Amino acid sequence: RILKSQGLYCRIRIDYIPANFMSSFDPHMPLVLGGLTPQETNHGLIRCRFKKHRWHKRILKCNDPLVFSMGWRRFQSVPVFSTEDENGRHRYLKYTPEHMHCHATFYGPQVPPNTGILAIQKMSESIAGFRIAATGVALELDASFHVVKKLKLVGTPSKIYKNTAFISGMFNSDLEVSRFEGASIRTVSGIRGQIKKALREGQPGSFRATFEDKILLSDIVFCRTWMPVEIRKYYNPVTNHLTQSTEGWRGMKPKAQLQIETNTPIEVNPDSIYKPIERPDRKFKKLFVPKRLEESLPYASKPKNETKRKKKGYVSKRAVVMEADERKKHAFVQALNSIRNEKVSIRRTKNAERLQDKAKKNSKKEQATAEKRKIDKKRKYRSEGKKEAAREKKRARS
Repeated sequence: RILKSQGLYCRIRIDYIPANFMSSFDPHMPLVLGGLTPQETNHGLIRCRFKKHRWHKRILKCNDPLVFSMGWRRFQSVPVFSTEDENGRHRYLKYTPEHMHCHATFYGPQVPPNTGILAIQKMSESIAGFRIAATGVALELDASFHVVKKLKLVGTPSKIYKNTAFISGMFNSDLEVSRFEGASIRTVSGIRGQIKKALREGQPGSFRATFEDKILLSDIVFCRTWMPVEIRKYYNPVTNHLTQSTEGWRGMKPKAQLQIETNTPIEVNPDSIYKPIERPDRKFKKLFVPKRLEESLPYASKPKNETKRKKKGYVSKRAVVMEADERKKHAFVQALNSIRNEKVSIRRTKNAERLQDKAKKNSKKEQATAEKRKIDKKRKYRSEGKKEAAREKKRARS
């Protein structure tokens, strides 16, 4: 039917509609109809540029469910946050940055790049505050994305030779060692090394490694690696038109909310608790230089550590007897030193007296300026008071 100014009516036939939609249909709630391209009916991984909204109170945690509004779709998915390093590596982030963009990777229906994305944490209308958690833009689509996080493997030396050591406790099998052959390792003290070959004997996973310098048995050896992060393929469309309940559509809840509702205590890993570090003071051995090497060294480089003597030597016990000429010179030097010391003491006392006189003069000047300021303030306040009284009289007359 054609009306005058309201527009055109059209009849649309929609197949495969669920029966719940017809039973819970509310004619007062408008429906928005849209179309999808064949590409948008497929599902895959989406990487987008993501940023927490400035009005949202809390930062977002990785692997917490979010409701995404993207194109014609509203669905719930589990995002994985990452940041891109200079070398193109996508490094895993546990939380979104406070005032910066990051990358979010999640599973959902494919959309063309540069499509706007809106993320909401909870769909309930009874939430106080700003509900939009984050905004973003779709960047690329793919069947799989590579996101990695840091993994530090730690081992301890079991045998030490000159620049070679046998390391155990870092790997569990020879197969793991063969995969990491040639990888760079490092001790806590900063000595760099390289993994060579697995050992046939001893604890499984032990290997031989070479270092720049000889290491100690107390050193800890670690290897920095990168571990791939699995992106969960979770997709839950928002079907609020298929329910008649007042609560509406119910999605997956985050772990923190479930712990609060069920009064479940937070799992605490005892290895993650900070403990006071107690390290015994290390006592290093004295430097020992072989005699042959000491003979070949120049005199400036030779060790000159004299041991303490129990008895005083001849030099400390001997009496120095000066001749007449030497006594005269010594007396003359002593007289010069006493004259100089007297001059220095007189100069110091005079300087101290001069500073005291200057401080007294400055205090008198400050008192005079303070009294002058006080008088000026009194005059100013008196004149302002007279002006204010005259204004009050004028107001009273008017």
